[in-house]
Amino acid sequence: MSRILVVEPVAAPGRDLLAAAHETAVRLNLPRAELLTALAEGGGWDALVVRSQTRVDAELLAAAAPRLSVVGVASVGTDRVDIGAATHAGVMVVNAPTGNTIAAAEHTMALMLSLLRHIPGADASVRRGEWERGKYVGAELRHRTLGIIGLGKIGKAVARRASAFEMRVMAHDPLLTSEQATEHSARLVGLAELLNRADVISVHVPLTAETRGLIGRGEIEAMKSGAVLLNVARGGLVDEAALADALRSGHLGGAAIDVFTAEPMAADNPLRDAPNTILTPHLGASTAEAQDRVGIEMAEQLLLALDGVTPPYAINAPSVAAEVAPQLRPYVDLGRRLAILARQLATTPIADLSLGYAGEIAAWDGGPIRGAVLSGLLEGTDQRVNAVNADLVARERGLTIAESRTDVAAPWTSLVRLELGAGEGALALAGSSAHGRPRLAGLGEFVIDTELAGTILVTRHHDQPGIVGAVGSALATAGVNISSLELSRLSAAGEAMMFVSVDQPISNEVLEALRGVPGMLHAQVVELPALA
Repeated sequence: MSRILVVEPVAAPGRDLLAAAHETAVRLNLPRAELLTALAEGGGWDALVVRSQTRVDAELLAAAAPRLSVVGVASVGTDRVDIGAATHAGVMVVNAPTGNTIAAAEHTMALMLSLLRHIPGADASVRRGEWERGKYVGAELRHRTLGIIGLGKIGKAVARRASAFEMRVMAHDPLLTSEQATEHSARLVGLAELLNRADVISVHVPLTAETRGLIGRGEIEAMKSGAVLLNVARGGLVDEAALADALRSGHLGGAAIDVFTAEPMAADNPLRDAPNTILTPHLGASTAEAQDRVGIEMAEQLLLALDGVTPPYAINAPSVAAEVAPQLRPYVDLGRRLAILARQLATTPIADLSLGYAGEIAAWDGGPIRGAVLSGLLEGTDQRVNAVNADLVARERGLTIAESRTDVAAPWTSLVRLELGAGEGALALAGSSAHGRPRLAGLGEFVIDTELAGTILVTRHHDQPGIVGAVGSALATAGVNISSLELSRLSAAGEAMMFVSVDQPISNEVLEALRGVPGMLHAQVVELPALA
C-alpha cells in the first residue's frame, strides 16, 4: 500500500477514492518549512496532492526524495509545479484537465453578461436606495463579435455557449486548423485580426514561459475602442497595469478578471480601483460539481500512476489514448523486461540503442515503450530512472537512440526489437506478448519462445548429447526445480542455446559446475521481475 499526502483542499469524492486504495493523510495549510519536514515523516510519501497554492519546486522534490513518485494537481493549471525539476527527479505530474471545463465556461459567460449589462453596479445602486435605470443601459451579446484566444477544452465550451447567444465567434489558436475551429462554431484568425475586430475578448490559454504577458500593453492598444477583456484562465497572461491604464483612459469599455498575477490579489494591484471592472477571486472552477469532478479525475490519474500505469493526463510522461492503452500496456512491460535482460547479457558498455516496432504496434505511439526500454537499461544507476525521465537521462548519458517501424512481425502479431551496440559486442533481442504475458522471441540468431520472468539460466553450448541431461542433473542435485526449459539451435551439431526457468536461486557453486560441463560455452543466471 502506498502513502499519499494531501496538502490542499480536495473534494470529498476524490479524497475518498484515494483513501479507499492507499494510506491517505490530509495536512492542510502547512507553512512551507513544516511542509518540507512533513514530506520526510514516516519514511516519506509516494504521492503528494496539491491544488493551486503549493509551490512544487526542486527544494520540495529534494525534501520528498527518494520515495515520492507522483504529484497530483487537483486543477487544470500546473504553473505552480516546476515540471522540469519533477521530470529530472523522475516524479510524474498528473492533473485534472477536463473536470472544471463547464464551470469555467459558465463563469466566463456570467462575467460577460454581468459586464455588458452592468449587473454589479446596478445591484449596488438599488441597495443604496437608488433607481437609475437610464444609468445602466447595457449591450446585448447578440451579433457582437467574441474573440477567443486559446480554443482548448474551455475555449471550445465558451464558443458553443456564445453561439447560442447568436454571437459571431472568432478564435486564435496556433495549434488548430481552420476546419477544427469551424467544428466549434469559430472562425480561425490571426491574433492581430482578433484584437482589432473583437467586441469581447476572452483569454483561455495555460500560463507558460511563452504565454506569460501574452496580452501586454501593445496588444491592449491594438484592441478596438470600447472592447471588453475577460481572463478566467491564469494570472500573468495579462499586463494588469496596462489594462488598468486602458480602462482609466476609456480606450477599453470594461474588463472582467478572475485570476491575478499575485493571489490573493495584491493590495496595490492597479485593477482594484480601475473603472468598469468585475473582479472575482479565482472562481472559475468553484462549483460543487466541478470540484467533485476535478477531485475524482485527479484521484483516478494518481491511482493509475501508483499502479505503474502512465495515465492519460500525465503532464511529463508519454501516454496514449484510452482506447489504445490496454493493447499497448503489455508491450510497455515487455520493453522493460527485454531491456533488463539485455543489460545483464551485454558484454560491453551500452552506448547506442536501435529500437524497432513491428506489426500492429508499429501504428501506435512508441513513446511509452521507448521510456520503458530506457528505464530498464538505465535503472540501477545512481539516479532514479523511469518513464518520466528516461529520455532525459539517456540524453544526459550520451545514449544514441534510433527507432524504426515495419508492418512485418510474422509469426507474431507484434514484435519489439532491441539492438545494442555494433560489431563483435552487438546484442540483438526480440520479444512479443502472448495472452498478455511477455515472451522472448529471439536472441541474436536464435529463435526462441520463453517467458520473460523470474530466475532464468541462460546457456550457450555445442549441440551434442548429454548437455541437457547434465544441466538437469546438476540442478536436481542442488534442489533447484525447473519450471520450463526452451532449447534452440542454429543447426544440427552446431551451436545451441537454452533458457531454463527455475523456482529456486542457483548458487555460484552450481553455476561454476554447469560451466564445467563438457561442450558448455557459456552459462549465466539472469533475474527478471516476477509476473503478478
